Amino acid sequence: MQIILLEKVVNLGGLGDVVKVKDGYARNYLIPQGFAKRATAANMAEFEARRAELERVQAEKLAAAQELAGKLEGLMVQVTRKAGMDGRLFGSVTNADVAEAMAAQGYEIERSAIRMPEGPLKSVGDVQLEVALHSDVVTTITVSVLGDTQ
Repeated sequence: MQIILLEKVVNLGGLGDVVKVKDGYARNYLIPQGFAKRATAANMAEFEARRAELERVQAEKLAAAQELAGKLEGLMVQVTRKAGMDGRLFGSVTNADVAEAMAAQGYEIERSAIRMPEGPLKSVGDVQLEVALHSDVVTTITVSVLGDTQ
């Protein structure tokens, strides 16, 4: 299916690109999320009429993400979990736990933006994690997992 991208989509294209994707990906994800429209003549004309507005909105989102990245750079987040004597946790620390700890510090970040390439944290210590605030803006935070042996 041919679609017009209304936003930059990672590994697909930028604003205004006409790309061919699988029908299910377009119907079930891109179009309902507002990332794209079908590439018909009417939609192409409507897009060209709204192009300046969409570019302005895109630039505002990017600027807001860059500002937030400046505030988050080098942030230390502490999470406490029950741990054994050897430093292994009796559970794990997930991206939802990190997002909750960040919310307690006043930063509202979606949990899907927190990247954990090696999966949930299962031991005590400090770990560097990436936070993707925008498709072009990625910042690094430090998560300190503290063990509670009580």
